[in-house]
Amino acid sequence: MDFFKFFNRNNGTSKNLAKERLKLVLVHDRTNCSTHFLDMVKDDMIKVISDYMEIDESGLEIKLTKTKRDHDDASIPALVANIPIKKMKDRSRID
Repeated sequence: MDFFKFFNRNNGTSKNLAKERLKLVLVHDRTNCSTHFLDMVKDDMIKVISDYMEIDESGLEIKLTKTKRDHDDASIPALVANIPIKKMKDRSRID
């Protein structure tokens, strides 16, 4: 293995990570979405989802990203949520 290629590979990974972070910053900026706003959305989602299931709030992730529309491939912002579910609540008590 080439010693210099080993270090260059890590720099490429770091470069890609920085590039992705910059894309997210631009999406946040273009949608006028602050970190505070995302925190408010996260809190509201927790309140609503908690009526139906028990979730792991410490593992909950919400972020803005970009996606493409199906009909014209235009880039649009998308809200992505990763919500770990501990267990479903008893539906008979909710209805």
